Amino acid sequence: MKILIVDDESLAISRLERLLKDLHFEDLTSFQESHLALQHILKNKYDVVFLDIQMPGISGLELANKILEIEPNTFIVFQTAYEQFALEAFKNGGVDYILKPTTKENVSKALRTVSRYMQTKEETSLKKIMGKSGDDIYPIALDDIYYIKADLDEVIIKIKETQCYVRKKIGDLELLLKQKNFFRIHRSIIVNVDKIKSMNTIEQSKLEISFKNIDDIVTSSKDGAKDFREYLERRSL
Repeated sequence: MKILIVDDESLAISRLERLLKDLHFEDLTSFQESHLALQHILKNKYDVVFLDIQMPGISGLELANKILEIEPNTFIVFQTAYEQFALEAFKNGGVDYILKPTTKENVSKALRTVSRYMQTKEETSLKKIMGKSGDDIYPIALDDIYYIKADLDEVIIKIKETQCYVRKKIGDLELLLKQKNFFRIHRSIIVNVDKIKSMNTIEQSKLEISFKNIDDIVTSSKDGAKDFREYLERRSL
């Protein structure tokens, strides 16, 4: 995670840098003058920018607006000694607000907030997954996936013509795909709901699922079948 710090107080910068390093964030850049920071960010992209609100020249609120015009995916965390600026901070694109003196706890909390926003954006924007088949690596469109199956430290992704491998845990893919109409029917299997042709109930109320245009059949766990039925009922409301 690349982090930029802009604060007109050198002691505040040093304190924040120390806290971030304690939290194992090392890719840090800092400026005391907001106009220099603005010139720098025209050529350099950052994931997170910690901004002091009250600075001479360009204020932190003004700088936030300019940064977001240049790079809308930047996450802004404001910091100030004055609580009355909280509302203005959020109106100007801040995802969190830290009151000075800065502590390890409130920096950690702000970065957890940033991480949640990052995950949400990734889930919303995800359209393809990079897969491997033999020596070839290529993007797989989510709409082409029938199901995903855990295989040791990789997952197998089944598409119509073939299958390929992705070096990810199935739990990580479940998080990425939860907004994309995929459902985990078994600890080892995620299905693309839009590709399902039919479902049959078998022993222990498990589900046997077949797909459009391919012959594969997958079987849910008992708990997975129960959760999947409830998911489909919610979708139909």
